[in-house]
Amino acid sequence: MPSTSNNDFRWLWLGQTVSQLGEQSSLVVLPLFAVLTLDVGAGQLGVLRAVEQAPILLLSLLVGAWVDGWRTRTVMVVADVGRSLVLGAAAVAGLLNWLGLPALFVLVFVAGVLSVFFDVAYQASLVRLVTSDQLVRGNSALEGSRSAAQLGGSALGGALVTLLSAPVAVASSALFFVLSFLSVRRIRRTESVPERSEHPPRVGRRIHEGLRFVVGESLLRAVCLAAAAFQFFFAATMTGYLLFLPRELHLSGTAVGLALAVTGPGALVGALLAARLPGRFGYGRVIVVAAALGDGVFLCVPALRGSSAMTVAVLLAVNFVFGVAGQLVNVTVMAVRQAVTPHRMQGRVAATITFVGMGLSPLGSLFGGFLAQEWGLRTSLLLTAAGMVLSPVALALSPLARLGGDLDALARGRSGAE
Repeated sequence: MPSTSNNDFRWLWLGQTVSQLGEQSSLVVLPLFAVLTLDVGAGQLGVLRAVEQAPILLLSLLVGAWVDGWRTRTVMVVADVGRSLVLGAAAVAGLLNWLGLPALFVLVFVAGVLSVFFDVAYQASLVRLVTSDQLVRGNSALEGSRSAAQLGGSALGGALVTLLSAPVAVASSALFFVLSFLSVRRIRRTESVPERSEHPPRVGRRIHEGLRFVVGESLLRAVCLAAAAFQFFFAATMTGYLLFLPRELHLSGTAVGLALAVTGPGALVGALLAARLPGRFGYGRVIVVAAALGDGVFLCVPALRGSSAMTVAVLLAVNFVFGVAGQLVNVTVMAVRQAVTPHRMQGRVAATITFVGMGLSPLGSLFGGFLAQEWGLRTSLLLTAAGMVLSPVALALSPLARLGGDLDALARGRSGAE
């Protein structure tokens, strides 16, 4: 981590961590609110999740180009205020029984737009706040928090819904954005905006530069293809999964929350392994094996029947393994991406990979909802879980699989080639 004298980094890290927890927990809390309070069907849940994720597909590239010319602190503060207000409004409306499905569509879309701005902004902010010798450790800290939140946040969302009523759980998610706002606004350093000049490059040109760099870099192309396959089928799987547990397996809210919550401890174990395994066995081998294990374990879920203790135990094991492997893949891939990307393009490269990968999530949610509605929850879950395995297959067939354990040499080689 950057030196302890860098208070600005610590405030950024704290704000980014709680913001990511709020964002990821709300991605579970709001759909569960629709399932438990509004009694939505599979098709409606698929549409809701698609609307929730659509801003990633629609705006990531534009936001990446804009943020490279803006002050990231301002972007993050505005995004936090907006999301806290949106979720606060949803919680109040839910408590008063005023929140219907159309209004929920609008609220989740607005929250999604603001999340795109925050996520791209924090990824571009670090190079403006710390010195070059602190950059690697700072990036590892921020991206480690993001990866942990992606896995543990969904578990937190399930736990909030279990322990509290659904509207109160929504309000609890809003508090994370308030905490993030209070942290980020404490950043005092004046940023040096890299692309603010008398004649700044046009947005289209900046987007094109980011796309061209990712397409031209073989390792990043592999990351994009694998991320696209994973995010599409993971979104489809989760749409069926959130319905399968309470309606097909007849699990209680407590059991569902427990099954989701165990992903968090798994992510912590994965973070510890990510600090050791890539250097020992090679980044490529660790990424491929962890992806195959984490994605393949979901094939066990459609075989489960009933709400016995054995069923709950298997779900706990599945989610724990997914947490370990998913965190290991996220942190390792993040290190590779940062090693091959110039500092000035970190925002656009992050936005491009997010666009290609996460941008397919809304389509996956729609696909999962359609399959569940037409073919049933068990069959659809089997098909979408099998689809997730395409991601490690794509990784195994790519140059990424042959990557060794020395990222410094890789970064030097890429810098020398530019």
